[in-house]
Amino acid sequence: MKHNRKGKTLDRKNGPRKALLRNLATSLILYESMNTTLAKAKAVRPVVEKLITTGRVNTLTSRRRLMRFLTVESAVNKMLAEIGPRYVSRPGGYTRIIKLGRRQGDGAEIAQIQLVK
Repeated sequence: MKHNRKGKTLDRKNGPRKALLRNLATSLILYESMNTTLAKAKAVRPVVEKLITTGRVNTLTSRRRLMRFLTVESAVNKMLAEIGPRYVSRPGGYTRIIKLGRRQGDGAEIAQIQLVK
């Protein structure tokens, strides 16, 4: 039964899926925009939105929570110094997904996920 199963599996087991989402979230925070498949963009969106909500206040607790998930310390510093204060007055909706078409090799849908300015 699939009771209380949230999110997509992305055809991976739990460990590789968590690693993928951590790396995608870190890249999105560092570069503020990236191209990936539509399924991965939709999967990483709620993860990044929760991280930005945590990073809106610059406290030791929020720094430790971000460091638990993000793989690079410079991403945590950027989140607390630049990205968090940018969205203090915004109640949500920090990311946007733009569809770019299909990939030449396998026909997968490509999308760009970016932080809203």
